[in-house]
Amino acid sequence: MIAELQQAVAKYAHALDELNVPELEAVLAEDTTWTFTMPGQGVLGPVAGRAAVLDFVRDGHTVQTGRVRHHLGNVVVTTTDAATAEVRAYLVQTRNTGESIQMISTGVYTFGLRRSDGGWRIAELTLTLDNAF
Repeated sequence: MIAELQQAVAKYAHALDELNVPELEAVLAEDTTWTFTMPGQGVLGPVAGRAAVLDFVRDGHTVQTGRVRHHLGNVVVTTTDAATAEVRAYLVQTRNTGESIQMISTGVYTFGLRRSDGGWRIAELTLTLDNAF
C-alpha cells in the first residue's frame, strides 16, 4: 500500500510538470481541493473540484517560462487505513531556462488520498511554501 501511495504522488508531480491532463485526471478525485500558503500572500484557495484544478494548472502553464519541475523528496505516509491516507513530502521546485537552472521555491506538500476503483486518488492537496515566488 505504501508503494501505491508514493506512486500516486509521483504520478501527480510528473503529470503536473508535463501538463499531462489525462494523467492528472486519473490521479485527482473528482471533488479534489487544493490549498496553498505563500509567505506574504496568505492562503490561496481552496481551488475546489477536478475541473477547477485542471483549469488552474492550465493557466499556470501558460505563464510559466522555462521547464518547471516539482521534485518530491522525503515522502512519508503519515496515516492510512483501507480507504484513506495522508502523505507528506518536501517540494523543491526548479526552472530550467535552457541557459540556467534556478530554484524557484521549497515547501511541504500534504496529500490526502482516497482509495477508489481506479486506485488511490488525491482528494485534498495542501502546499505550504517556504518562500514566495
